[in-house]
Amino acid sequence: MNGGALRLPETWRGWLLIGSVLVAIAVALFVPAMPQPPAYHAFADGRSFRSVPNFLNVMSNLPFLVAGIGGLLLIARGGGGFHDSRERRPYVVFFVGATLTCFGSSWYHLEPDNERLVWDRLPMTFGFAGLVCAALAERVDARKGLLLLWPLMLVGAGTVFWWQFTERRGAGNVIPYGAFQGWSVLVIVLLILAYPAPRESHGRLLVWAAVWYGLAKVLEAGDGAVYVLTGGWVSGHSIKHLLASGAVFAIWRQLWLRGARSAPTLAQPT
Repeated sequence: MNGGALRLPETWRGWLLIGSVLVAIAVALFVPAMPQPPAYHAFADGRSFRSVPNFLNVMSNLPFLVAGIGGLLLIARGGGGFHDSRERRPYVVFFVGATLTCFGSSWYHLEPDNERLVWDRLPMTFGFAGLVCAALAERVDARKGLLLLWPLMLVGAGTVFWWQFTERRGAGNVIPYGAFQGWSVLVIVLLILAYPAPRESHGRLLVWAAVWYGLAKVLEAGDGAVYVLTGGWVSGHSIKHLLASGAVFAIWRQLWLRGARSAPTLAQPT
C-alpha cells in the first residue's frame, strides 16, 4: 500500500477531485432546501400480483440480492486478485450496500412513502461510498481510499437521516442527499477518465458500471413514458432496478476476471 499523508497529489487531476468535493459541499449548503415531492411516490405501475402490491417494482429488486451476495461470496473465497487484503473492505461495503438495497427498496415499494424511502436510500449510500473508495484506492492511493471509507459512509448516511429529520419537521431538504449521490457518480467518472488503473486488469468494467447506472437514472425519469410506450407491460422504474443491478454485476465480473487472471496455474509437465 502507498504511504504518505492524506493529501491528493498537487496536479490538475488532484485539484479536479478536490473541486468536485467543494462543488458538492456548496450545493448541499447553499442550494435552497427542497422537500421530497409527494409525486415521487406515485409510480406508473401500481399493479398487484398474488396480493403483492406494486409487484414488478418490488420483484425487480431481486437482482441486487443475487449480485450483492455473489460479490460477497467471491471476496470471502479469496477472489478479486487483491494485492493487499485490506483493499477488500470498500468492495465488501459496496456489495453489502447492494444486498441491503434489495430489501430496503422492496420494503419501500410495497407501500411507498417518505419513512420507507429512508431504508431504500440508506444502503445505496453505503454502495456509493464503497465504490468511490475502491476506485480511489486502486487508481490514486490505497491508503487514501481506505481512510476515507468510514467518513464517506457516515456522510452518506448523514444526508439520508438529515433529509428524514427535516421532513418530519415539515421543512424537508433532500438536496444534501442528492448532492452526495450526484458527487459519487461524478467522482467515479472523473477517476475513470483522469486516473488509469495500471495495477488492475479489467478496469473497463467500472466504465460499464457507470453506464448502466446512468441509463438507470434515465429510465427512472421516464417511468411513466416507458409504461405507456410498452402498452402497460413494464415501467421505467422497474427497468431502472434491473439496469442499476447491472452495475453491481459489472463490478462482480471485474473482480472475478481479476481473480481468475491472478490465480496460480499448475506447472506443465516436462
